[in-house]
Amino acid sequence: MVNKSKRVSARLRRKAAIRKRISGTTERPRLCVFRTSEHMYAQVIVDEKQGSKTLVTASTRCAEIAAQREGKKKSERAAMVGKLVAERCAAAGIKKVVFDRNGFIYHGRIKAVADAAREAGLEF
Repeated sequence: MVNKSKRVSARLRRKAAIRKRISGTTERPRLCVFRTSEHMYAQVIVDEKQGSKTLVTASTRCAEIAAQREGKKKSERAAMVGKLVAERCAAAGIKKVVFDRNGFIYHGRIKAVADAAREAGLEF
């Protein structure tokens, strides 16, 4: 079994490598995802010199999803988050984003968020 601190430090190393290459601009903000053992979070962020600004958020703890999440698998809940964040982006006038997987491997729930956001009209 892998020590949890080694796993977390490996994710943080991957996160740092990813963040060197990508940043959110006003034309293409950054869609950052984060997962815990139970919940999924997504934010659309613009990185500026003065600091970062969050434009849109969605998570499995939002009222829209919390009412529907009972009896669903984690990947289905993640897809609901992806769809909700894409709908909120469309309402805010955001069409294109840069996907930030936040050091997580692009598999399972992270992939479910990305696929659902793409299907709902968000371009990566």
